[in-house]
Parts: sequence; structure tokens; C-alpha cells
Amino acid sequence: MTTEETPVATSTPLDFPPVGVAQPARLKMTYEEFREWANEDIHAEWIDGEVIIHMPPKDPHQTLVEFLERTIAFFVEIFHLGVVRIAPFEMRLQESGPAWEPDIMVLKRENLFRLTEDRLEGPADLVIEIISSSSVRHDRDAKFRAYQAGGVREYWVIDSRPNRQRADFYQLDEEGTYRLFATEDDEKVFSTVLPGFWLKPAWLWAEERPGPMTALYEMAGIPNDLISQMQESLQKGLQPRGGEWVSE
Repeated sequence: MTTEETPVATSTPLDFPPVGVAQPARLKMTYEEFREWANEDIHAEWIDGEVIIHMPPKDPHQTLVEFLERTIAFFVEIFHLGVVRIAPFEMRLQESGPAWEPDIMVLKRENLFRLTEDRLEGPADLVIEIISSSSVRHDRDAKFRAYQAGGVREYWVIDSRPNRQRADFYQLDEEGTYRLFATEDDEKVFSTVLPGFWLKPAWLWAEERPGPMTALYEMAGIPNDLISQMQESLQKGLQPRGGEWVSE
């Protein structure tokens, strides 16, 4: 599929975990009770009077979150585009609606008024969810529908489970409906929320992913040989001495 194609996402893909796969713990309480109970160390979401406590993520999940967050955050910082937040941090799309905690959120500078000390009051411009066995049902169904209705402009759903290697990239159209504009089969995926930013889906599952700066150099069109020279210059310019890295 090319980035110019925009097939309509008429339904969310069903890829639910099989019977026997551990699911998040659930508690019943009001939103006010949830706010009093939750703390910064708990990754939990409040949905219709029920708290979903997420299981600790595995290393492939966290490695992918780190790569995407660092790469996007570098880009956003360089161009002063806004802020990037990672879970656990709450996004509440409506005042009386669920409290979500996406893996990664990007909020553009013009929408920073939505960001408070406690949560994001309203939609992020870009949300990324990294699927795990315990989150697939929410990421592909409940969150898909909620983010679409709540006005999240771009939603990336990336499957980090072994042997899955699937990525779905959605954008809101003029009618407020998510359209699938790219998948893992594309060579590059261009974001409309972050003009100039693109991602190679092949990076997501590569044994050796590029570092954030290397990825940005490639986005800028810097030749690979020049990137290598820059990296070698940095390595030569900084040498370990007495247990510390110092400049020559």
C-alpha cells in the first residue's frame, strides 16, 4: 500500500488474545475514587466505572516505546512543535468520559492549553498504542472508537507481539472517521500531524534500530556515509579517561 492510498477503515481489525492469555485486573469505583486511589506508579485506565489495571509490559514493548518516543521527541523539540508524553499519563477526551493512558501522546503547540498538571483535558494530536497480549482488545476496539469520536487526529496501532509485525496508521478524515493511510507494508509512513516526520515501518522490528539522531539525519536526507563520518568524529572526539568521557 502506498501513502497516497486512503482505504476506509470500516471496522476495527479483530485480533483478540486467545483463551488463557492473562488479562488486566479490574476494579469497580467512581472516577473521583479512581483519582484518589491511583498514583504515578500505577498504569491504569478508568472506563465506565471500572478501573483496568494493566500488567507490567514486556521488554519488546518497552523497547519499541522508547525508540518511538525518543525519535519523535527529538523531532518535536528541534522544531518546537509541542510536547510528547508517555504512559502513565491520563488523557480524558470528555469531561465525563473514560480516562485513557496511551503509550505515547503528541500534543501540538497550538493545543498546549489542553495540558494541565494532572492530565490532558481533550485529545492529543497523535496517539500511539503498542499492542501487548493483554491490551489488544482495547487498542483495536474500545480505544479505536474512543479516539476516533474524541478527535485524535492520528492513531498508530503497532503490534509488538512475537511474529505479529503489524502496524496500522489511521488519520481522521473530514467526516471524523478514521481512514487507514499506511501499514507495515509501506516503505515510509508520513505523518500529517508532524509535517516532515516520517517513519520506516521496517525500523519497528529491526534487530538493530537506528538511534533517534540517526533516524533524524536520514529524514533530513543526510547521506549514510556522512552520517557514519559524523558518528566516528563524535566517538573520536570523546575518549574515556579516568572512568569518564572527556573531549580531546
